Amino acid sequence: MTHDPTIDPNLRSWVEAANAGGTDFPIQNLPLGCFIVVDGQAARSGVAIGDRVLDLRAARDAGLFDGLRTDVLEALDAESLTPLFATGRTGLAALRRRVSELLASSFAQQGRVADVLVPMAAVRMTMPAEVGDYTDFYASIDHATNVGSMFRPDNPLLPNYKHVPIGYHGRASSLVVSGTAVKRPHGQTSAKPEGPPSWGASARLDYELEVGAFIAGGNALGHAIPLGEAEQHLAGLVLVNDWSARDVQTWEYQPLGPFLAKNFATTLSPWVVTLDALAPFRVPARTREATDPAPLPYLLDAANERAGGFGITLEVWLQTAKMREAGDAPVRLSQGDFTRMYWTMAQMLAHHASNGCNMRPGDLFASGTVSGPTKDSRGCLLELTWRGTEPLALPNGETRTFLADGDEVIMRGWCERPGAVRIGFGECRGVVLPAV
Repeated sequence: MTHDPTIDPNLRSWVEAANAGGTDFPIQNLPLGCFIVVDGQAARSGVAIGDRVLDLRAARDAGLFDGLRTDVLEALDAESLTPLFATGRTGLAALRRRVSELLASSFAQQGRVADVLVPMAAVRMTMPAEVGDYTDFYASIDHATNVGSMFRPDNPLLPNYKHVPIGYHGRASSLVVSGTAVKRPHGQTSAKPEGPPSWGASARLDYELEVGAFIAGGNALGHAIPLGEAEQHLAGLVLVNDWSARDVQTWEYQPLGPFLAKNFATTLSPWVVTLDALAPFRVPARTREATDPAPLPYLLDAANERAGGFGITLEVWLQTAKMREAGDAPVRLSQGDFTRMYWTMAQMLAHHASNGCNMRPGDLFASGTVSGPTKDSRGCLLELTWRGTEPLALPNGETRTFLADGDEVIMRGWCERPGAVRIGFGECRGVVLPAV
């Protein structure tokens, strides 16, 4: 942390909103995203700073990025961050350093930069990257234990859980950016494990609080990514809502796992918080119980054990249609701690590529539901209401077992610790629309 001036806690910006207490986007953050100012125009890449967005292409065209690598400059022509991710961690770091210099209070030509700043309130955010492939993991042992105990009370965790990062390949085409409404899906459901099923709209729609990681660089087909090199292939993190139709999932998940219950929509927060920005908030990987097996050698690395985790606080808020009509503020349902994940992001990536699977710039993988040991830290309604048997009582008198039409789910995340400036992820939100 001491050798990177971009995360110096004493750094201040001439953009006053970036210095306000509690902002998600101080100068130490500088997350990347893509935005549109006028509908119909092509998306452009930008950096969040306080209540403004720095238009990266406009800054380049104004000569503010002269001297940066050619591939970085050319990547700013794209409508997504994927070409920029292809420049790797070094390309991203060089751009970050220049942006930090331009926005620092000590920069002498502030007017040149002010000309390429756009009010955040005036933009519409788009998908951060063109995601070619998306994978979802199951890395919270608290979540896995809770869910397992609902279906297998005597054996919540299957034998492989503590040996291998469990995951499944999701659907990239149905990834959507925060603010996109989500239609209630149809599917086969059955009241009994043996069937028969019926077809109709899901009655048990749920959210899942997760953290996602975008790939930078990547690996060639047939070549693994060693654990010690995995973080050099991580561009940054976002919040993820893995919407889930639990009644569809219950019927279809055996024997091959999630399918239609998961692939109808997955929502991402629009700002990608880079690993460089997260450096002050690194924590050790979760300490395993003495009786737990040690990871196999390809999943074991001293640096990962020492600082493979991320100190991120995560929250889920809910605003029902009735609350919105009455002007009532959203209510917080849970608060989670990302440090409790059983597997680190680096371990997930190293395992994903261990068989030679080629990861490409802009690919996304997610952590799986982030849950903790207490009820108020459970990251989905399946756990919070214990499969619908313990309804949630909301302040306005409504109750929920699963999501109703008109409900808006809002996810937030941030990092803070003494001696560092708090940074945030912005919001990941979506409203549930009735089934078509």
